[in-house]
This record gives sequence, structure tokens and C-alpha cells, in this order.
Amino acid sequence: MLSIIRKQKDSIVIKLVFVLIVFSFVGTIFLVWGKGSDGVGGGKGGYAAKVNGTKISLEEYQNAYQRIRNMYQQIYGQSIPAEMEKMLGLKKVALDGLIDNLLAMKEAKSLGIKVSKDEVSNSIEAMSMFQKDGKFNFDQYQQLLKSNRMTARDFEEAQESEVILKKVRQSIKDKAVVSDADALAEYKKVNDKIELEYVAYAPGDVASEVKLTDTDLNDFLQKNQNDFKTAEKVALSYVLIDPAVAAAKTAVSEEEIQTFYQKNIDRWQGKDGIMPLSDVKEKVKAEAAKQKSAKQLYETAADTLYKNIKSGDLNLIASALKQKVQDTPLFAATAPVAALAGEAAVIKKALELKQGELGGPVETARGIYILKATERKASVVPPLAEIKGAVEEKARAAKAVELAKSKADDAAKQLSAKGSLKTQSTGSFGFTAKGDIPEIGASSEIVEAVFKLSVAQAPATPFKVGNRWYAVKVKSRSEAPKAAFESGKEELKKKLLPKKQEDALAEWAKGLREKAKIEINQAIIADK
Repeated sequence: MLSIIRKQKDSIVIKLVFVLIVFSFVGTIFLVWGKGSDGVGGGKGGYAAKVNGTKISLEEYQNAYQRIRNMYQQIYGQSIPAEMEKMLGLKKVALDGLIDNLLAMKEAKSLGIKVSKDEVSNSIEAMSMFQKDGKFNFDQYQQLLKSNRMTARDFEEAQESEVILKKVRQSIKDKAVVSDADALAEYKKVNDKIELEYVAYAPGDVASEVKLTDTDLNDFLQKNQNDFKTAEKVALSYVLIDPAVAAAKTAVSEEEIQTFYQKNIDRWQGKDGIMPLSDVKEKVKAEAAKQKSAKQLYETAADTLYKNIKSGDLNLIASALKQKVQDTPLFAATAPVAALAGEAAVIKKALELKQGELGGPVETARGIYILKATERKASVVPPLAEIKGAVEEKARAAKAVELAKSKADDAAKQLSAKGSLKTQSTGSFGFTAKGDIPEIGASSEIVEAVFKLSVAQAPATPFKVGNRWYAVKVKSRSEAPKAAFESGKEELKKKLLPKKQEDALAEWAKGLREKAKIEINQAIIADK
């Protein structure tokens, strides 16, 4: 399973599966492994959240958050990319799980839901982590708790809470019922055929109708200044010290060679494993000398810069380092001069310097740089007269988008009010999860909406598919035979029940939150 997920780790489907795994994880394991010293809501010091006056401690939150990150690292087989963590909002997921658990526990108490010692024992004995050859093993149980720094009492108390949580949630799910009407609606959605009439508008269709005055252009420029700013530019003088030149003259001892080999052991991987030092000694020696010379040169460069930085004289520094000064014309970060192509760290540092200021050292694969910003040209928004063509192009495109959407809004209202419009037809089609619609394309949003409607009914708002907006109306509907529904009704109800139960549970949890007074420490869940 893990190997499959790792191979597909960039798939959006797999990412969505991860979210479902995480939410399942949050709902159970936090109480077992994330229990604070005072139980749910306990702990000392600062707090992550307050729920109806009960604190969720920072310790509980940090434990929950760390364990959810560890789970992702196991799934990925490596550290979680920062952008993935931000997309999934793991900090919020961790805290939401703790809040939901706390609310559910309080609700269980008010409902009088309890568990027996036998139920707790049975739930622990059923855990595969404590089993050996398919049976509960007490020694394994004790060892695992000890390795996680937990006492049996703490674990069993936490497991008691876990069993209570499962009971109260199951009690909510057990109340969920799939009615005949629910089943019929699903049957009709999946088996009926419908035909839509529609009106579509794209920005390109209405672009010729857009009229812009100079006032419109000025307003657009003022609201979108960042789109038209010139790039910030800098001109540099710099010294580049190449460690490779000095490496050939740098002596390294046997001890230094051995130390470098050991610290970088993964570099010497061969077909049959790690190659012995004797086989790669010359290569190790060269790499060690290069690293040693780079370190020495960096320290020398830093010392020389420090001693002369107030003078602002790069020529003086270059002379002391026996290097030459090189110059560049003005350039932007997005269009660096050829000599600095690929030197992102140098360019970043250059744009941080004030005019006439020295900076560095900056070390890259090419060598060690000391910089001086000889000229700075700030980013500015040119007058409209200078960029009128570019502003007009973007303003026209933006207005065309607004106009297309506005026309689609009007069309949707007319179709909903049974107004007269010239429409096109999709032809007859059936429901698909992807939302395939002839002539329109794939839109699960449209399909979900229209298969709930009768003939002549229309959604009150348009839908966007690609770069077009569609106002739609049900033109005809061919209903599937009712007899087939009756014969398969009970089976369909069974199929729909799990989702109905999950929806009921989600609605219940939402209701608990709405009634609760929740104060969240926003600093801990902020993405920085």
C-alpha cells in the first residue's frame, strides 16, 4: 500500500485520499497517543484552544500535530513538502480533531454513554500492535507502552475515552435512515436521461462589446498597479573567488581524509555497497581539499570584508584578496546578466543591498562572491501614456470576463423565469460521476444540480466550464422504469446508508461546534 502511494504521491486523487486518511486518524488516535497529563483538555502552561472554558493544552496540540506529520512522512517516505502541508492545513486538522473529540466526549457524558472494563479490555486486546501470532500478548503490550513512555493506566484511561467516542459517534450514525424518497432520488439521478437547453457566453464572444475610456483605463491601472510595475534593477561590481584554484595547493592530512570519508559515506556507494576508502582515496582527498580550501577562503573573504566594509571600497578588498573586480550593467532578477545566470543567491543578495553598499560573502557552486551595488533602479508604475496599450489589453480582457458572466447571470434568470431565449441543446445524456455533458464538457457541478430538477426547471445561477459560463434549463427528462427501482430499492438503500451515516455524523459535529464557545490560539495554526 505505502509503495503504491509513494509512486503516486503527486496524483491529486492520492492527495485527496490522504485527506480522508488524516481525518480518520484525527477522529481516533489522538486520544490514545496524544493524551495530556490532565486528560482531554488538560495540561499546564499555554493553550491551543478553549472549548466552553476547557483548555486544550499546547502539549496535546503539539503531540497531535507531530503525530499527524509523522504519519505523512511514513506515507511519503520522506519529509512532507511545505506546500503540501500548507495545502492540507495539517495544523488546523490536528486542532480540529482535538476540539471535535472534546465536544463529543462532553456530549457522550450528557447522553449517559459509558463503557465497561470488559469493553476497554476487549478493544485493547483486538489491537494488532499488541498481538503475536494473532493473539494478545501481554509482554508485547507492556514493551510497546514503555517504548512510548506511557503507563498501562494512562493508556487504558485514554482507550476508555476512545471507546466512548466510538460509541457516541456510532449512536449518531445508527439514527441515520435512508428513506424511500432518498433512494428514489438516487435511482432517478443515476438512471434517468435528461436533455438540457443552454446559453453560453465566453469573454471572446463579447470582447467587441467592451468600450473603455481613459478614465476606465486609469481606474484599472490604479487598481492593478502590481501588474504594470517595472522590475526592480541593480548594477553590481563583484569579486569572485574560485576555491578550485586554491584546492590544488591545499594539503589535507590522513585524519582529514578519513573524517571526510566517514561524514560523506553515502557519496561512495558502488554496485556492491559502500566502497572502501582505499578504492576512492584520491577522489576523497580531492573533495576534502576542495571543502577545506573553500572554508578557508570564505573565512578570509569574510574577514577582509569586515575590515573594509565601512570604506565601501571593493577595489581595496579585491587587492587584499588578489582578485579582480567585475562589473555588470543594470539587470532585474527575472533577467540576470549572463555572468550571473543561475546564481540565485547572489542575485537575491544584490537586490537587498542599498546603492553603494557592500555585501557578502555569498557562497555558491561557482565560488565565493563579495558584492557592491553600484546603482539601484526602483520598481515604479509608469504613466498611463507610456503603457496604454498593455493596460488597455488587460482591462479589455478583464471587462470581457465581467460582461460574459453578467450576460450568463441574466440568461439564467430568464430561463428560471421561463423567459424566451434562443438556446442550444445538449441532446439526451445520463448521469456520470465525472459530469460529462454533450456540447458543454465535464461539469459535475452542473450534473449534480440538473438531475435534481424536473422538466422546465432551471438553476438560478450560471455555471463556469472552462472559460465559458453556461445558463441551463431542463428541456426533457426520460424516467427509468419504476419497476426496476422497486425490485432493487432495499439494496440501493444499503448502498446509500454509509454516506448517509457519515453525513449525519458531520452534521452532528457541526452542530456541536455551532453551540460551543471556541477560542483558538491563531498563532499556532498560522502558516508561516
